[in-house]
Amino acid sequence: MAGLAALLAAALVAGPASGAETAAGASTTSGAPAAGPGLREVLFVGNNWEGTADVLASTGDLAKVGRVNVIPDKEERLREIYLNPVKLGYFLGIRATAGEGHDQFVDDMYTTPDGSAVVASRPSFADVVSVDVRTGRINWRFPVAGYRADHMAVSPDGTRVAVSASTANTVHVLDIASGRQVGSFATGDKPHENTFTQGGRFLWNSSIGDVTSSLDAPWLDWTKGDRKITVVDAQTFRPVRVIDMRARLDAFGRSDLSDAVRPMSFTPDESKLYFQVSFFNGFVEYDVAADRITRVKTLPVNPATSSDRTTWVNDSRHHGMSMSPDGAKLCIAGTMDDYATVVDRATLEPGPLVPAAKPYWATVDGDGTGCVISESGADQVTAIDFATGAKRVSVPVGDHPQRVRLGHVPADWTGPSAP
Repeated sequence: MAGLAALLAAALVAGPASGAETAAGASTTSGAPAAGPGLREVLFVGNNWEGTADVLASTGDLAKVGRVNVIPDKEERLREIYLNPVKLGYFLGIRATAGEGHDQFVDDMYTTPDGSAVVASRPSFADVVSVDVRTGRINWRFPVAGYRADHMAVSPDGTRVAVSASTANTVHVLDIASGRQVGSFATGDKPHENTFTQGGRFLWNSSIGDVTSSLDAPWLDWTKGDRKITVVDAQTFRPVRVIDMRARLDAFGRSDLSDAVRPMSFTPDESKLYFQVSFFNGFVEYDVAADRITRVKTLPVNPATSSDRTTWVNDSRHHGMSMSPDGAKLCIAGTMDDYATVVDRATLEPGPLVPAAKPYWATVDGDGTGCVISESGADQVTAIDFATGAKRVSVPVGDHPQRVRLGHVPADWTGPSAP
C-alpha cells in the first residue's frame, strides 16, 4: 500500500505532458483559458445576493464593461420552489444560514471558450445555468443533485465545468457548451472547492462539512462531518487519492486547527498546495509528493474582530487566496479581520495590511501583476499590487460580491441587448 501511495503521489506532481504546461498553469493561476480571436479578457464579479454579474476590465482601472442578470428565470424558479415543500424548506434554510438572511443567487461563474456565454452556479436555485451574454437568455440549465449548488472549476481547455452539489456530497462535471453531464463522483460532507491539475488530468475537491451549525467550539469539531480532499481521474472520475488533513495536521502538531480545507492555491509546478481552513487566521503549506504539511502561517488578528466563533460567517475566519503567476507571492483575504495582504511565499511574511470590508475571494488579475479581492461588506472589488502589496484601485459592484473570475466576452460587448 505504501508503494501504491508513493506512485499516486508521484503521478499527481509529475510534470504535465509536453504542450500541456501552459494550460495547467492557466488552470491553477487564473482559472481561465487563453483568449481566442475577437475576444476581450474581463473579470466577472458574482453579486451573490443580487443575482447579477458585473463585468470589469481585467487590468488597470477595472472599468465596468457591462452587467449580466444571472437569474432571468427568477419568477419561474420561485414558483417551482414554493410549490414543493421540501425544496421550499431548503430554500428558506439557505436564506437563514449560509445566506445570512439573503437568497444566494450566484456563487461561481466561468465563460465558454468562445465568450458567448457565462456559466454560473446558483446556490438557492440548486442549479447551474448558461446565460447568453448578448441576449441575456438562458441557453441551458442543469439542476444539481440535492438542494444547493456551490463552487465550480473550469478545465484548462475550457470545455468542462465541475460544480459541487453541497447537500448531495457530489461533484457534477458538465460539458460547458451543452450542460450535459459527462461524469460525477462522490465526496465527503459538503463539497466546496474544485481545482483541475496537471493540464486537466486530475480534479481535486475539498469537502468542508457543516459550516452553518452553531456548534463551533473546538471540542465540537467532530460534529462538522466527514471532511477530506478527494482527487479523481478527470476522465474516468474514479478516485486516485483521498487526503485526510486531520491526520496531517495532527502529525504537524496542530490538532487545534480545523481540517475543513477552504480556498486553495497550487504552486505553478503543483508540488505545493496552500490552503485556508475554517476558523483560522492564516494558511497551511502542504507538500503533495511527500504527503505532509510543511509550514503553517498565522496572520495578524484585527483587535476589533469578535472572538465569538459563532459570529464568523460560515466558519470562515480567512476565506480567499490566489498566487502570483511566478509562485513568489500569495494574496490572502482576511475575511473576518477586514483586511487583505500579499505574503512572500519564501518567508511567509505578510506585506501591508490593506483595509477591506469582509473580503471573501482573491483572483489574479489579467496581466498577473496583482490580485483582485471581493469586498462583500462594501459592495466593491479592490486590486492589490503583488510587488508592493499596496492597494491600486477599488470599484463599486452589486450586492454582496463573492466569487471573482477571469473570463472572456466578444471584443465589442457592452452588455445584453435584451432584458
